[in-house]
Amino acid sequence: MTTDPAHDPQERRLENERQVMLYDPSLAGNFDARWFDGDHWRVAAALRGSAPGRGSTVFFAADGREYALRHYRRGGLAARVSADRYLDTGEHRSRPIAEFRITQQLQRLGLPVAAVVAARYQPQGLTYRGDLITLRLHDVQTLAALLRAAARGEPMPALDWARVGGTIARFHGAGLDHADLNAHNLLRDAQGGWHLIDFDRARFRRPGLWCDANLVRLRRSLLKVCDSADCDSPRREFDERAWSQLLAGYREERQRLPAATTG
Repeated sequence: MTTDPAHDPQERRLENERQVMLYDPSLAGNFDARWFDGDHWRVAAALRGSAPGRGSTVFFAADGREYALRHYRRGGLAARVSADRYLDTGEHRSRPIAEFRITQQLQRLGLPVAAVVAARYQPQGLTYRGDLITLRLHDVQTLAALLRAAARGEPMPALDWARVGGTIARFHGAGLDHADLNAHNLLRDAQGGWHLIDFDRARFRRPGLWCDANLVRLRRSLLKVCDSADCDSPRREFDERAWSQLLAGYREERQRLPAATTG
């Protein structure tokens, strides 16, 4: 599969009485509504697996690229009321449209994300459904998976915690408040670089105390992964020393960033 260099993202719009779709024509050739249909890709023998979780993300191949298709699903108690419908407060405030545009802005800033390809907003009455397509990141592993592999004693390069912190600092310096910064949304590539994904409910803000709240949420996630049943090992990769290294990398990168990006 080919990879795409950084480019200035584009936006095109398709709509009818049932749905609004935004897409980047440079990343989606011959785009239409079928791109959001997992069964379409299954019939075409183009499915390439699925992501762990609630089963809402599948991977498919088309035109020499691989993509990740995510259907927005509710979690927790809200899922008992509706698995995938959200209160409709307007197209521009809907999750898929907002995430599409936030991710495009992060791409323009040169931040390490999975390039966004398309979004779909389907209003019906007082609610809506949504979907998002991004390019699939290859040869990556989540921080959570790496921690579990280390606990099992699997051979792997040492985690560069300072680099993790530096990556988060770049997003914070750009004003990105990630709504769910956790060990599953940080991915390391084969070159040791880190990527951040899943900008559902994220927003841009002037840097402030929310930066600390993001880091506290990440710390809770790391401890939860390492305290899970399959990560109960004296080979625990994450500890107070690792956290100190992450914070040192974070502070160093924030100090290095131009004043214009740190608010």
